[in-house]
Amino acid sequence: MNTDMDLPTLFSESGPLARAFDGYRVRTEQIEMAQAIQEAIRQASTVVLEAGTGVGKTAAYLVPALLEGGKVIVSTGTKALQDQLYHRDLPAVRDALAVPIKTALLKGRSNYLCWHHLDRANQDATLLASKQEVRDLSAINRFIHLSPTGDKAECTQVPEHATIWARVTSTRENCLGSECKHYNDCFVIKARREAQDADVVVVNHHLFFADLMLREEGVPELLPNAQTIVFDEAHQLPDTATLFFGDSISTAQLLDLLRDTLATGQAQARDGANWNDVLSPLERCTRDLRLCFGPQMQRMAFAQLGDDHPLHAALLNLRETLMHVREVLDSQAERSPDLAQLHRRSDALMQRLCAWGAPERSSEPELCWVDVGTHGVQLHRTPISVADVFRRQRLGLGQDKIEMAPDEEPDEDDVEGALARNAELEELPWDDDGPAGDDEEDDLQSLMAGADNAGAPTTNSGKANQAAGSVPGVPRRAWIFTSATLAVRKDFGHFTHALGLDDAACHSWSSPYDYANQAMLYVPQAMPQPSDPGHTDAVIDAALPLIRANRGRAFVLCTSLRAVAKATERLKKLFGESGDPFPVLQQGDAPRPTLLEDFRRAGNAVLVGSHSFWEGIDVKGDALTLVVIDKLPFAPPDDPVLAKRLELLSQQGGNPFMEHQVPQAIIALKQGAGRLIRGETDRGVLMICDTRLIDKPYGRRIWQSLPPMKRTRVENEVVAFLETL
Repeated sequence: MNTDMDLPTLFSESGPLARAFDGYRVRTEQIEMAQAIQEAIRQASTVVLEAGTGVGKTAAYLVPALLEGGKVIVSTGTKALQDQLYHRDLPAVRDALAVPIKTALLKGRSNYLCWHHLDRANQDATLLASKQEVRDLSAINRFIHLSPTGDKAECTQVPEHATIWARVTSTRENCLGSECKHYNDCFVIKARREAQDADVVVVNHHLFFADLMLREEGVPELLPNAQTIVFDEAHQLPDTATLFFGDSISTAQLLDLLRDTLATGQAQARDGANWNDVLSPLERCTRDLRLCFGPQMQRMAFAQLGDDHPLHAALLNLRETLMHVREVLDSQAERSPDLAQLHRRSDALMQRLCAWGAPERSSEPELCWVDVGTHGVQLHRTPISVADVFRRQRLGLGQDKIEMAPDEEPDEDDVEGALARNAELEELPWDDDGPAGDDEEDDLQSLMAGADNAGAPTTNSGKANQAAGSVPGVPRRAWIFTSATLAVRKDFGHFTHALGLDDAACHSWSSPYDYANQAMLYVPQAMPQPSDPGHTDAVIDAALPLIRANRGRAFVLCTSLRAVAKATERLKKLFGESGDPFPVLQQGDAPRPTLLEDFRRAGNAVLVGSHSFWEGIDVKGDALTLVVIDKLPFAPPDDPVLAKRLELLSQQGGNPFMEHQVPQAIIALKQGAGRLIRGETDRGVLMICDTRLIDKPYGRRIWQSLPPMKRTRVENEVVAFLETL
């Protein structure tokens, strides 16, 4: 095709996109967004773009990115969206434009089969936990010889959450790197080499931030010569960045080290030590950490512990026993690559353990805090703000390296695991989804170093490009941040301040859908306060007439796992008593894709979920016509990092509630509301069972940020509307 065509022509009714896609419609909003992105790429500037549902933001960024040339990195919010973009959206746009580009998909290492660990699993097959694991291992052995990628997502015979995967994939802790005899056949290395050669690389946010920290031995840089960086679902970035720029150590990591050391020591250095005697004290001290707290799950800052808290003595004992294990591993490290890796791993854990509770690093305000789960403990060291460090990395101006020891790089799987463990808490902290280092400590500037794009205009916009252009050797590139939920009534300050994007140009386009006729917002009357113990039961009771009128086909979205369980229990009880034929599906009963497939197939089900169902879910048409939200999704009050941020904001003269908590709740609520209308012909009801939306002064600001649906508080009006669907 003629790549000199302007964007309005490309997006026109007679353009290549219209010919390629069935049901294509020209969207003025989509064209304007594509033009803003094209300008940002040409000017190597930073833009923050909110595009409501239906604008078509994926094509709006892919078309100019592919046509302008240069290396493009596209980062998505989850691995599921990453797969959709790579396998469906990107090929469709590429073929429509007829541009000869190479593409690559890159995931975290635990998504790829590992030849070394598969060999070990086959050798230790007698240790498998069940007959199902034996069957799964057999299927994987057949699959690995047929797969060119080793991506476990392609091995459909084995469920995504099967326990066998942990035995046949690697982590950054147990990867042998270039010392592995399978290094030349390694699927991770192969994927990263393909990413090096590709014009467009699709990653996810967790992996992108992991690679900011990556100093992986023998692995080529992931992001060289990238002229355009696109973050889709960018509203997730502040939380992801906070996790990666922080640090943590958990009892689970220590127990994993114990298990791997015992197995490897007995197999490869049986005469080197009495491994049970060496490891038993460390296991005891590790488990003692959980005994320092009561049975309830809780989170608290280091300062809240007090001088006489038993955790302090337990940590001293833990350091001593871990040091002894590290010394024994050091004495055996030369006997095998596995033992050498275990020594490096124990050393990294020791450094993290010693850093926790130490005085704050002077460069950035941070908080040491403890997260007590059902069975374990996590010790976190978290930056209060990531704005400065992310700004330095983005502009390539930072000379200070992230203060992390070699072999300590967090990877996407660490973060997804942390998110999943956080989900154990009663109030969710807005989760789904989920390397051996060398002496180099690359920051984003070195990871992405490349020459200026000679064909790009020389005019820069904003302070970012003036700053970047003033530093020799700093490449010029465009940064695109986009999502359906970034602004609060077209104010992007909450998002840009969190990431240090003060130089960014911000634009917003509303959804082209006719919400006034397609959807209704219903806030029931006489609801108890959200803090009332009977609130969840009241939500279900108020929703029941709507569910019946709608013949099921509903999501009930809760802000806590406790509410999910309680709502599910009440729905099943009420349906059972009255003989209603609606299946009830509960988050956690099966993997999310399975639950969604069951929901679509049933045609009359009610799905009850928490945060993992608030976003990234696309159920179009009549399958979903009612979304019930139990409460406004304010962040949990027991979050120590949030408490510290609010404290600092207050000290600076700000209004923590209106400037931070309300905008954060609005973004989350917009995501939940976005599950309802996914197409031009979709219709439905959004029911929010929180009267603060009406009664509180800030409520007006919240509902004005939602799509312009027809609003009512009269149940009969809603029931009549649903009966027409």
